[in-house]
Amino acid sequence: MTTASPATIAALNENSRIDVTRFAHWMPRAALASVFIFHGVGKLINVAGFAEMMGLPLAVAWLVTLAEVGGGTGILAGSFGRDWLTRLSGAVLIPVMLGAIAMVHWGQWSFVASETHPMGGIEFPPVIDDGANVAIA
Repeated sequence: MTTASPATIAALNENSRIDVTRFAHWMPRAALASVFIFHGVGKLINVAGFAEMMGLPLAVAWLVTLAEVGGGTGILAGSFGRDWLTRLSGAVLIPVMLGAIAMVHWGQWSFVASETHPMGGIEFPPVIDDGANVAIA
């Protein structure tokens, strides 16, 4: 019976560890992408209705919808060694979030829906926007 030296055992333990930090970026990517893809696909069903509800020209509503779907998809796809795609997708989503903050959420600092802000306040949109530009990049 042979016995491995402590140095050999330490080397085996070191080589068998999984570096979970390699996968840490998937959590914020998945969260951010799912929000934007969900909202974008929801708008695809009735872009004209979205444009009318928000008082936007139809072309702008299409740009917002495509930015949400494309930006969310790009955030996910950028994880496969395409850092430029992550950054481009984040940049595409910035005007969408600024528009959502300015047109829907500004003026109420709580996320709870109210009579003046039936879609809730501004508490969460800046957090999501910061996730797009800080946590993933």
